[in-house]
Amino acid sequence: MNESEFNDLVDVTLQQIEERLDDAESDIDYLISGGVLTIKCENRSQIIFTRQTPVLQLWLATKDGGFHFDYDVTSKQWLRDSDQTPLVDMLNHAYVTQTGEPLTFDLN
Repeated sequence: MNESEFNDLVDVTLQQIEERLDDAESDIDYLISGGVLTIKCENRSQIIFTRQTPVLQLWLATKDGGFHFDYDVTSKQWLRDSDQTPLVDMLNHAYVTQTGEPLTFDLN
């Protein structure tokens, strides 16, 4: 994957997350700026996505820690580099943990 393809994939992923947040009934705010998506939860915790172009990874920061994801072209999804957990699973867990409300993200 080249840098342009990577950036396109990150843009699509962040747009899908934004669209789902727009549909949510949760009292959250979010901001996207410079390739960073920050979700501000009502309890003041944050979920932050950052694109890491030099290593072609999407990073996720939650109150449980920081996680790095590589895009798997075979399964067409972001997978955590340490154990292959899908990004969508990590995001669903982080969202319910930090907002106390369920919200299912579908990033396909």
